Amino acid sequence: MADSGISNACGSSEKIKGDVDNENIILNPNFDNGSLDNWSGRGCNVQVHDSMGDGKVLPQNGKYFAATTNRTQTWNGIQQDITDRVQRKLMYAVTAVVRLFGSSVSPSDVSATLYVQNSNGKEQYISVAKLQASDKDWVQLQGNFFLSGTISKAVIFVEGPQQNTDILLNSLVVKHAEKVPPAPEPDFSNVVYGVNILQNDNLADGLNTWNTLGNCTMTVADGSPRFVPTMVKESLDSNIPLNGKCIVVTNRTQTWMGPQQDITSKISPYVTYQVSGWVRIGSAKNGPQTINITFNVDNQWLNGGQVQVSDERWYEIGSAFRVEQQPSKVLVSVQGPAAGVDLMVSALQIFPVDRKARFKQLKHQTDKVRKRDVVLKFSGSTGDSLSGASVRVRQTQNSFPIGTCILRTDIENEDFVSFFTKNFNWAVFGNELKWYWTEAQQGVLNYTDADELLDLCNKNNITVRGHCIFWEVQNAVQSWVQALSNADLMKAVQNRINGLLTRYKGKFQHYDVNNEMMHGSFYQDRLGKDIRANMFKMASQLDPSPTLFVNDYSIEDGHDSHSCPEVYTQHILGLQEQGAPVGGIGIQGHISNPVGPVVSAALDKLGVLGLPIWFTELDVVSDNEFVRADDLEVMLREAFAHPAVEGIVLWGFWEVSVWRKNSHLVNAEGDLNEAGKRFVKLKKEWLSHARGQVDNNGAFNFRGYHGSYTVEVDTASGKKLTQSFTVDKGDSPLVLNISLGN
Repeated sequence: MADSGISNACGSSEKIKGDVDNENIILNPNFDNGSLDNWSGRGCNVQVHDSMGDGKVLPQNGKYFAATTNRTQTWNGIQQDITDRVQRKLMYAVTAVVRLFGSSVSPSDVSATLYVQNSNGKEQYISVAKLQASDKDWVQLQGNFFLSGTISKAVIFVEGPQQNTDILLNSLVVKHAEKVPPAPEPDFSNVVYGVNILQNDNLADGLNTWNTLGNCTMTVADGSPRFVPTMVKESLDSNIPLNGKCIVVTNRTQTWMGPQQDITSKISPYVTYQVSGWVRIGSAKNGPQTINITFNVDNQWLNGGQVQVSDERWYEIGSAFRVEQQPSKVLVSVQGPAAGVDLMVSALQIFPVDRKARFKQLKHQTDKVRKRDVVLKFSGSTGDSLSGASVRVRQTQNSFPIGTCILRTDIENEDFVSFFTKNFNWAVFGNELKWYWTEAQQGVLNYTDADELLDLCNKNNITVRGHCIFWEVQNAVQSWVQALSNADLMKAVQNRINGLLTRYKGKFQHYDVNNEMMHGSFYQDRLGKDIRANMFKMASQLDPSPTLFVNDYSIEDGHDSHSCPEVYTQHILGLQEQGAPVGGIGIQGHISNPVGPVVSAALDKLGVLGLPIWFTELDVVSDNEFVRADDLEVMLREAFAHPAVEGIVLWGFWEVSVWRKNSHLVNAEGDLNEAGKRFVKLKKEWLSHARGQVDNNGAFNFRGYHGSYTVEVDTASGKKLTQSFTVDKGDSPLVLNISLGN
């Protein structure tokens, strides 16, 4: 698909050479004939054995195994140089058979690691696989690696346990990874959408089908809302009134006690269910309470929605739920408030979502939000009639920002760069601008990686977000920063923001100022409550041009009551009251099982602030490519159709560099998967094209998406002329005068 940036050349230049698919690139992988040929110790000694421990340790396969001795560091181990046999832009599968040996050996992690020196001399350690091993039996260590750029050296080694613990290696296999065909598209033909799978949901039959989770008491009472919650109005018939009945749970002695129902027979794999209900507590005297809808799937607990209640009103609770294999047991329950607090539940709904029906609605909304009426008024030389001239309008680019996360290692792969530059107009750096990357050691600054990424973006007219100046979560703060005194920490914060924003003044259009303030408080705890607002003020003073964002997660999915839209709104208002120039709202968007109305409701709540909303780190996850494609389409359509959303940035697209497994659009070796195909298809849909003729008034009318266009005109006299124009945002029709010259 040429316009996606993936060409057939991706698979032919260096990829499959000879018998690479079946060839183990490790030489002497089983230590045949008791030889250590091609192997060496990495900071330790290596020997070959046919047995150890008085014959108790024998090879799992073959006749021999290798053993490391005199290990004094965790990185000591056994290694092999594979420089001449490994190829770039191939995914390799690694399998090692390992165990531990020694006196009083405790189970410990064993890792397979690849050391790489790039052609420019940069060194990199790539984690390939990690597994806990012991001295009891052999275990199989498995993983993958992929090299984007040209290398001058590559060494694979096994490492990990504490000193004086021997690592035993029976075999090592490194082969071109087999391409596994994608799973088939799930069959939803028998799914009944919009119908509650809970039995006796309206309690017309008392408590039949309901039981208690734990030793508590359930009764049925009246007094609950007689209308469905807001988030399901678009999915269900909201005109049907509810009966006002609710479950009342008393005598609760544990937080997890509440009403429960078995829904095992009603659940189908890959079907996305919307979850909704009304909840309330009997008394607020014990302070705010958190209420959860929870799914117990084969003894694994999944979040079906969470809300914090602070008084005795009814609260809406809602989210989504999905399983990706057929479960043997599924129980849904409502729980959460402190022991002794009565819990009330009404109108609990779990129903399959008709995503395609929702998409039709969103297309109409998108037309209103992202398009504009255009009138092209043509003028030509005297005597040259334009009436009836043939007109062809073609949009070359939609101006709506759609970006992606990129890493420095990505851009060594020309296939990655091709897809990136052809499909995105914004970018953000995954790590390279973060403080722990630019100053991993105090006083040693590294902006080289960020500079190289920025240079690539500038050359391709791709706008860049700055992520991030600070990160409020403690485990994302380097150890040397955490060890500073409060006074020195303040100096370090000032040096960081001064250095970063002075160096890159005018080069980033956005900054995430202090990442994830809803989920961390390192700087606030150490430097006081004003530091967060002061970070925004300092950034604005140093570089007034970029929009300054808050940025956080679990905003839009209903899963976290501590970062829900209402709490996020109060957080933003609090910063503004302190004088912080907050200019944008970042929703990261690391979401699973997205349901459109849930996401849209969150956007509505945040939209009242009047600030631009961006999805800044969007990714969706499913092991089935077709379901992942549906999830991605849900999020892209919801964002594109909502007037408060002004941009979308994906958190990567290439298999080897995404953060969450099974979230990629392009496989490691450059093949578009179903999610990638859906992405490209949507981008094509969001380009406007029109054909027709100039009318008697010398005009041509059409309605199109905002962005860049070309118009071609063929006149009756045989002239063929082309001109470019731009359709900006606006409510009134855009009238453009186009002169066709002489």
